[in-house]
Amino acid sequence: MAGTGSEGSSAETTYGLIAQLPVVIESYSLEPLVRAFSPAFTRYTTLVRLHGAGEDGLGEDVTPFEPAQHAFASSAAELPLSGFWTIESFAACLDEVELYDGPQLPPGFPKTFRRWALESAALDLALRQASLPFAEALKRECRPVTFVNSLSLGERGIEAVNQRLARVPSLRFKLDPAPEWSDGLMEQLAATGRVDIIDLKGLYPPQAPVALAPDPDLYRRLATAFPDVWLEDPGLNTATREVLQPHFGRITWDLPVCTPEDIDQLPIPPRAINIKPARHGTLRRLLDVYDHCAQHRIPTYGGGMGELAVGREQIQYLASLFHPDAPNDVAPVDYNDHELRGNLPPSPLRVEPAPKGFRIGASST
Repeated sequence: MAGTGSEGSSAETTYGLIAQLPVVIESYSLEPLVRAFSPAFTRYTTLVRLHGAGEDGLGEDVTPFEPAQHAFASSAAELPLSGFWTIESFAACLDEVELYDGPQLPPGFPKTFRRWALESAALDLALRQASLPFAEALKRECRPVTFVNSLSLGERGIEAVNQRLARVPSLRFKLDPAPEWSDGLMEQLAATGRVDIIDLKGLYPPQAPVALAPDPDLYRRLATAFPDVWLEDPGLNTATREVLQPHFGRITWDLPVCTPEDIDQLPIPPRAINIKPARHGTLRRLLDVYDHCAQHRIPTYGGGMGELAVGREQIQYLASLFHPDAPNDVAPVDYNDHELRGNLPPSPLRVEPAPKGFRIGASST
């Protein structure tokens, strides 16, 4: 079933390098994944496995709602995925498929997460059927990936950082601030010299658990205490814009960017763009955003969405190809545990592509 997709020509683009890869899908299966990162937080995702021509292609649905994950993993409904496709025609097919059956998501929540799981699995399968690694398909080389540990301090304060530095002295951080952060805590954190990004989370709706209400006083204190770090996703109003105006050169964006057109509409020109494939949803949008940023010389860095398995390895793979030296929020999954355990690889992370597919060596089978 050949097709052209619904978003224009892919000629002479990065997406064009993979758009016409053939892929045979005979069936699929779903595997629920679960991991307790702390006593207060358990993460649920779903491994998507597409079967065809003696190969399996893997993707991971990271939709951040437990009921949606349970409903997907236990669904008896069959998605119409079987057929002879290209990457592009498979994407066109998914345009017509309802991937969230029933009231699984809050009103208005984007449906990109499951779409990414299916498209990344199809790409993995197509590459495995072609005996081709992703890096070779894109004519790029993997490089070691610099990563940061994304962290919410909670009641632990500076100890949360110090305990991790005791385990991995070279570790660097992307931190989620809180309204109760004191000037003293900010000074302690800044004194470590290990903070690369402050994620202001100012664009989430107020009901989102991670939302941080825009606060001009907090923004001022953070910008002053951390004079060199990137400030991601500020919530802008008259007061916060005035406070941040001297720091516009440090503003990066994540939540509002799904397409290249979104970048052109940002209220402050980006210092860099946080690339999260599950937020873009499709391979075309993801790779078109990379092309747009390269054309306009906008730096990019990778972001995680709580992946538990192959999804995390795939964002590490992308980081190794497109922005290996950036402060990538793609640390190995073990870094998301409340208490760090075991042997933890330091940054930079060596990424070895599997001999075929959209996987790194750790998931080559």
